[in-house]
Amino acid sequence: MHDKEELLKGIYIEIARCVRCNLHTTRTCSVPGEGNADAKIMFIGEAPGFNEDQQGRPFVGAAGKFLTELICSIGLTREDVYITNVVKDRPPGNRDPLPDEISACCNFLDRQIEIIKPKIIVTLGRFSMARYFTGITISKIHGQPMRRDGIIYYPMYHPAAALHQGGLRKEIEQDMLRIPGLLEELKCAEALLVPKEPPARQLGLF
Repeated sequence: MHDKEELLKGIYIEIARCVRCNLHTTRTCSVPGEGNADAKIMFIGEAPGFNEDQQGRPFVGAAGKFLTELICSIGLTREDVYITNVVKDRPPGNRDPLPDEISACCNFLDRQIEIIKPKIIVTLGRFSMARYFTGITISKIHGQPMRRDGIIYYPMYHPAAALHQGGLRKEIEQDMLRIPGLLEELKCAEALLVPKEPPARQLGLF
């Protein structure tokens, strides 16, 4: 894990110095991500908000509190998973991230995924979902996993959606509760791919 953490720290430094888009002109702190460098589950949100911009940490506001509760509901803590965003700096006024801003951060996110090698990538909201699911709305596809190249991509509503539309809270909670089962399915599938040792052949005495 130590090597992974060092590699991630190198990316964090690059992000703090990044001037690829205009978001660097208004940021207080960059928000690269945090969590377990060996995490099996990676949560990818959209962009930092006011509290994240102030603290340099992802999901620390009201939506972050709900995300923490969701993670605890499956028997894990924030220290067990990895949490980041598609965009690493706060868009002014919490507006949606622009295409050039998402593109500017794309390489950082790709490298984080490559280092951590999660088993499940949970997309939170439509902008992170759009990286892996195209031509469909989140209301149609949330809670429906897609397997590709040994990774499960799992779309969920952004936790903030429950704050704005209380009726979505139950759906988000139910979607989260499916994650342990997905991990177990993946574990069983991987076990089937491991070649079995052939039985030892008993040698004759003569």
